[in-house]
Amino acid sequence: MKTADFDFDLPEDRIALRPVEPRDSARLLVVQDGELQDRVIRDLPGFLRPGDALVFNDTRVIPARLSGVRERPDPALAGEVLTVEVEATLHHRDAPDVWSAFMKPGKRIKAGDRIRFETLEATVADKGEDGLITLRFDIAGPALDDAIRAVGVMPLPPYIAAKRPEDDRDLTDYQTVYAQHDGSVAAPTAGLHFTPELLEAIRAKGVTTHAVTLHVGAGTFLPVKADDTADHKMHSEWGEVSPATAAALNAVHANGGRIVCVGTTSLRLLESATTVEGEVQAFHGDTAIFITPGYRFRAVDVLMTNFHLPKSTLFMLVSAFAGLETMRAAYAHAIRDRYRFYSYGDGSLLFRAG
Repeated sequence: MKTADFDFDLPEDRIALRPVEPRDSARLLVVQDGELQDRVIRDLPGFLRPGDALVFNDTRVIPARLSGVRERPDPALAGEVLTVEVEATLHHRDAPDVWSAFMKPGKRIKAGDRIRFETLEATVADKGEDGLITLRFDIAGPALDDAIRAVGVMPLPPYIAAKRPEDDRDLTDYQTVYAQHDGSVAAPTAGLHFTPELLEAIRAKGVTTHAVTLHVGAGTFLPVKADDTADHKMHSEWGEVSPATAAALNAVHANGGRIVCVGTTSLRLLESATTVEGEVQAFHGDTAIFITPGYRFRAVDVLMTNFHLPKSTLFMLVSAFAGLETMRAAYAHAIRDRYRFYSYGDGSLLFRAG
């Protein structure tokens, strides 16, 4: 399909710069059988049935944006070092001492350069054609984790960071209440709407809750530059579905319940872990699944998600899930009714087409 098929006009003032308080008071656009309902997040239990399963991504966002200096010997001046200010957004952990990252200004970086992020230092081990730069740090494992926490800042999405700096509020606002495992550089934003009270109400309805882990990479913010979706390459992200969770979700389907994913990240992971016959299997590794209209969903019946960027892989995914024309109409309605878009915005509840 053409990338232009997923374009739409979004006024700048629809982009949310802060979440609403409390979290579950955000608006919820319910999209079911081609019909739209304007609700709020705390109405979610009313759309669930006893025996359904709600699946969350329990990843935790790390302070993955690092500011530093590139250092390179000047061949014309013996003993002199050329320095350039740089910024790195960590993307994927490749080894105990290695991260791939997107860096600015990327054109000024080459293999062998030394990068100093305050007290944390690294060597550029490789520079890929896909824009990813491989950083090999001087320390590894938990010591590297601690150093990143000390010098890094919360990596707000570019459409928020361009309008305001991060602050202490983002340390909690940009983290789900159920986050467990460090590793993401972007929040699974549909989960930002949940409160302990909402989770209690969902479980009281007879709905079980389950956790999977997908460490969201910085590639989630990259635009689709190819004119044809078939030419777009997804960056891989690491995820895990435990054997116990896989068995529990298979039992839900066997008993007539529905699998309801909170966020596109949990959906992408479950679809990666599910066979063509519809059996969810244990999963541990990378996925680069790219879902566009025409994809046959194997595991997920209902999706709760925020509103996404024009021409983004995530808008392509929701169009595959609920139907392109349906989602065009839903987004047009959301824009007219002043729903708040993107990471700190409102949510939608989508029932799978067909």
